[in-house]
Amino acid sequence: MIYRSKTPLRLGLAGGGTDVSPYSDEFGGAILNATISLYAYASIEPIQENGIIIEAIDRREEQRFEWTNELPINGQLDLAKGVYNRIQKDYGLPLTGFKLSTFVDVPAGSGLGTSSTLVVAIIGAFAEMLKLPLGDYDIAHYAYDIERNDLKLAGGKQDQYAATFGGVNFMEFYAEDKVIVNPLRIKQEYLNELEHNLVLYYTQTSRESADIIKEQQKNVHAKNEKSIEAMHQLKEQSKMMKEALLKGRLHEIGEILDFGFQEKRKMAHNISNSFIDDIYESAKLAGATGGKISGAGGGGFMTFYCPNNTRYKVIDVLNNFGGVVKSYQFTHHGLTTWSVQ
Repeated sequence: MIYRSKTPLRLGLAGGGTDVSPYSDEFGGAILNATISLYAYASIEPIQENGIIIEAIDRREEQRFEWTNELPINGQLDLAKGVYNRIQKDYGLPLTGFKLSTFVDVPAGSGLGTSSTLVVAIIGAFAEMLKLPLGDYDIAHYAYDIERNDLKLAGGKQDQYAATFGGVNFMEFYAEDKVIVNPLRIKQEYLNELEHNLVLYYTQTSRESADIIKEQQKNVHAKNEKSIEAMHQLKEQSKMMKEALLKGRLHEIGEILDFGFQEKRKMAHNISNSFIDDIYESAKLAGATGGKISGAGGGGFMTFYCPNNTRYKVIDVLNNFGGVVKSYQFTHHGLTTWSVQ
């Protein structure tokens, strides 16, 4: 039997960064995001020898181990090994050899929540194999706990929940890891128009999100008023975005995104740079009414709102910067698992 899973990546549309502790613990965070048709995949299949093989197909990395209850965390394939270690500790695995294979549709560090989405996919494959009685909230929190506490990786909470639940969600974050996921019932015609007008652009650069997030966390601990006020404004942005989408006021989306772009740059010094600023301003001159950097910032994907068929002129301009415009559709489903003979 082979056990498979896939989880969608997400576009953060508003409120990004307010899901990160300690801000969310002290003030409460709010984010609006939507999952898209780019995925992380995981498969577990039996092998003849009594050992463990872990491979990241997209990264062309593979490691082999004798059977053990704990795999070494050493900077290579740590997400997969971290999930294995925790599953082994909490539930135990049968003493049979297996191969865990993963693949992600976009590069790591691109700002679409790749790491957390991959962790959810791996948990999903193990849950399918072991028939674990885990609900959506259980899986999302489990992924968060493995990343933040077991592997000591800095980051927020939205990605794990977006990957698990799927769809368009308004998420609230509070102290003691309390998260409330509110699915939004947006008319399909509004989603169609949003999908048509939002251009997803990969800058062909990646970044280490942990460094940006650590500075953001440091600013909150230090009571940096400029940084904290920016986060307050981004939380307010998520409420503005929610109302605009639910009421079909799509003409406001670009301005709401632009407002968030300006505020987000105040959270940490390396969220933007001259290259990103040049891309952003060029897109606006070509007809975009606003946009954002995906994820923590510093590189990766950017999104632009391009009303009235301006997307085509914007895409022409973006092509001059050496990146790639990526096609996508919004998805309604999160983590999906299945088994095959």
